[in-house]
Amino acid sequence: MGEGRKPLLFVSNAGAGVFNPLCLIAAELARRGTEDLWFASDECCRADIEKIDEGDGVRFVSLGETNPDSSPADWDDEMYRLATHRSRWKAHHAVVRRQFDPTGGKDKYLALDAAIEEVRPALMIFDSVNPLGLVMALKWKIPFVLSSPFLPSNLLLARTPRGFPMMHTGLPLRMSFPQRVGNTMFKLRAGLMFLHPRMLRLALEGISLVRQLQLPREFLSPSAKVDCADLILCYTVFGLEYPFPVPDKFHLVGAIIPPMPEAPDDDDLSRWLDANPSVVYIGLGTITRLVRHEVHALVEVARRLHGRHAVLWKLPAEQQHLLPPRDELPPNLRVESWIPSQLDTLAHPSVKLFFNHGGANAFHESLYFGKPQVIRPLWVDCYDQAIRGVDSGVSLTVDDPQRIDVEDVLDKVTRVLTDPSFRQRAEHFARAQREAGGVRAAADLILGNPALK
Repeated sequence: MGEGRKPLLFVSNAGAGVFNPLCLIAAELARRGTEDLWFASDECCRADIEKIDEGDGVRFVSLGETNPDSSPADWDDEMYRLATHRSRWKAHHAVVRRQFDPTGGKDKYLALDAAIEEVRPALMIFDSVNPLGLVMALKWKIPFVLSSPFLPSNLLLARTPRGFPMMHTGLPLRMSFPQRVGNTMFKLRAGLMFLHPRMLRLALEGISLVRQLQLPREFLSPSAKVDCADLILCYTVFGLEYPFPVPDKFHLVGAIIPPMPEAPDDDDLSRWLDANPSVVYIGLGTITRLVRHEVHALVEVARRLHGRHAVLWKLPAEQQHLLPPRDELPPNLRVESWIPSQLDTLAHPSVKLFFNHGGANAFHESLYFGKPQVIRPLWVDCYDQAIRGVDSGVSLTVDDPQRIDVEDVLDKVTRVLTDPSFRQRAEHFARAQREAGGVRAAADLILGNPALK
């Protein structure tokens, strides 16, 4: 490395939930004139990184094509069914078994290893579900920052107090006796799951990698990424997460939001929003796969809201064939396959409620703009955000996430829209997130790392 050169290397999986915050932080650093920024991810992320034109931009490093096992959007129907199973345990088990790989994949390991040899970063920043970043940071003895859109307890299970809800259970902090028993059993089964032959084989591969690369044995610890990190960025605030002690290296900076407006040229949608004083926005994420009767149920929800609220629905193009004929859609419903900026939509004063899947980014972004929610949890961590939303007074959760019941959704939407406490609590957390600093605070913390001095 040349004298005074301090390259920063971001590493991210391709999943939007973990990629988007890191992409926005990289853009913020570029905007500040930070030099020698690099971003390693799957090839499908190239365009998003290369369009960053602030400062000297960010140089992209391709890690090859996305591994279907690690990309929920590419899972087959059977895996999707298991990952979204009614049983929280079966869903957790399916997702962890499918995604667990302590080495990160040989081809990607080789690509990132070569990139680090070329770039020689002074600091790495990578997402919390990225074993590849951890392996390389430890191998090359590079200080690193961990990025997590999830709740802090997701990373600190071993440090949470006794009786704290296990991640992916969707259980509240205050549990009934049956819930406490269920929580204990979930934790026990989660530990025993690693005795499964596939998990043991992958764990043995991790041990072999430690020996080959002469990595610290800490790599094999479940808490290695937390213990070895210089800094951990979590995109939430306490009050949403249940209170418990966290290490000083944890910084809860709130949602990562770019400079607004994000897509200022979207005149047509803006005019429609301006013309409708009360809009329910439906966005169920990029992974949700609706079936015909669910699509028709949401159309009926919109029909029942006609005269009181308009409905904007972001529905992927590949699912729009499930809609009724266009002339049978209610006049208050606008369906879009693509919205230039979900953030601009949430920021618009006409949007009064966000009906979403409970993903970490969607949950926190909605609150950043002071919008209460109705949540239909999709899978694993979505249930955890949903129960935090209920307990913090900013959202309600549908009774049965496995089906869309018109009466239930209407009831939840109406209650949230008519009870001012939901909006007031959402606005409280909007202020808390702005005070936490978001993307500016994350950039400040990264640039303040001793490795860059």
